[in-house]
Amino acid sequence: MMMRMGSVMRKVVCLLAWLSVGQVSGSYLPQDMNRTLQDLLQHYKISKSDIYDGKQVFPKEELKGKMESQMLFMGGVLEAYEKLIVHMLKELPTPSPLPATSGDKVDTSDPSTAKPLAAGNTRSNLNKVLEKIRDLKLHSYKEQVKILHELQKLKHIEMDNIKVQGKALWELPWIYEKANSLADNVMRRRRRRRRQTRTKSRLGA
Repeated sequence: MMMRMGSVMRKVVCLLAWLSVGQVSGSYLPQDMNRTLQDLLQHYKISKSDIYDGKQVFPKEELKGKMESQMLFMGGVLEAYEKLIVHMLKELPTPSPLPATSGDKVDTSDPSTAKPLAAGNTRSNLNKVLEKIRDLKLHSYKEQVKILHELQKLKHIEMDNIKVQGKALWELPWIYEKANSLADNVMRRRRRRRRQTRTKSRLGA
């Protein structure tokens, strides 16, 4: 159980660091979101050796290929973030009414009130991050997430079902033709781009 919790904690900290301003060179991360992430990193602490062990939760190598592939991979990353943050929210203690002192002010120095307050802040911060991720998915990665959901369905094909086997063979000629056609179109597009690049180079010489 402790090993599982340690693994989850490592994923939490790595995903927060992956999102934080120290990991990006652009200006797309809002300041309020960065502050929220920094607050969360104070709550979800692991050692530096765990953070920099060379094992990323979301490998950045996948974001160095073609733009279409990067967009598809990033759609999957955002989907994973959403699921993980929802899981993190479920792990937080259930909110309960805080006891008040004289004058209806909460005594934050009292351990019995400080812990629920901290959990409440963490819950609020996680919900803020979750809202940002869902908004980004909805407005910029809807098509990619839809494709990923369709790919997930392929994992549940009934391989032992004779009807499925027969229908799959019946559909294969069209699938095979389409797969080759797509690959051929990609190759033609690449060759056309290379020719255009060479033409521009000669004209600019």
